[in-house]
Amino acid sequence: MAKEDVTDLMKFLEPFPDHIKETALWMREFVWDLYPKANELIYDNYNALAFGWSPTDRMGHIFCSVAAYRSGKNLHFGFYWGSQIKDPKKLLLGKGNQYRYLLITKKEDLPKTYVKQLLKEAFANSLMKVKDSKQLVQGQTITKSVSPAKRRTK
Repeated sequence: MAKEDVTDLMKFLEPFPDHIKETALWMREFVWDLYPKANELIYDNYNALAFGWSPTDRMGHIFCSVAAYRSGKNLHFGFYWGSQIKDPKKLLLGKGNQYRYLLITKKEDLPKTYVKQLLKEAFANSLMKVKDSKQLVQGQTITKSVSPAKRRTK
C-alpha cells in the first residue's frame, strides 16, 4: 500500500529540519487515513518538496498537498483548487487564481476538524475535473519529478 511507501519521500525530506520532517509526515498520515484510495504525487523541485493527493496520476487533479520550502521554516497545507472551495472561516491564505493554503509550523497549527470539511469539498471538486474514468487509479505513491538542483535548508 502506498501509505507505507516512504523511500523517496524520506530521501527528499533529509535536508529539512527535524520539526519540519515530523510535521510533514504527520500531515501525510492525516490525509492518507482520510483518503486511502487516493494517490500521492511527489514533486521534489528546486525550491520546494511538495506531495499531494489525487484520484488520478495527474497534477491537475490534486485536491490537497503538503509543501516544504527550502527555507525550512514552515509548511503549506494547500488546496490546488482552493479558490473553488468554500472557506467560511477565511483561514486559507493566497490571492491567486487557484492555490490556497494554511501556513503550518507544528501539527497543532492544523485545524483538523475544519480541514476535514475543506478536504471533503476539495476531493469532490477534484473528482468533477476527471473527464475520463479510465484515469482513476488507487492507492499509489508516484514520484513525478526530481530537480537535480536544490537549495540547501541547513
